[in-house]
Amino acid sequence: VQLQESGPGLVKPSQTLSLTCTVSGGSITTAAYYWSWIRQSPGKGLEWMGTISYSGNTYYSPSLESRTSISWDTSKNQFTLQLNSVTPEDTAVYYCAAVFHYSDNTRETYWGQGTQVTVSS
Repeated sequence: VQLQESGPGLVKPSQTLSLTCTVSGGSITTAAYYWSWIRQSPGKGLEWMGTISYSGNTYYSPSLESRTSISWDTSKNQFTLQLNSVTPEDTAVYYCAAVFHYSDNTRETYWGQGTQVTVSS
């Protein structure tokens, strides 16, 4: 499975950040796959933002849930992140990732290369 993020590199404060992850080499509706957005701000660790499952269920970080929405377009094999009311603190490298859960409870993780998003006027 390969993942590729796309979207604007610069967003103005108070606007909505929208990123798309295009998946190749597998279908986003394949059982046991979970598709996530993760970010890393300057000088900080990785922060999980949210996940959409192979069946379309969504899960969000409590700290971001009020501003975050993850959706998918199965016809395009893509999933999308929307983050509302952004501030400069949302400046980060944004990654999409996939986790496949095997029946023996092991997992395999795939990462996109990441995309820099800067929030600035």
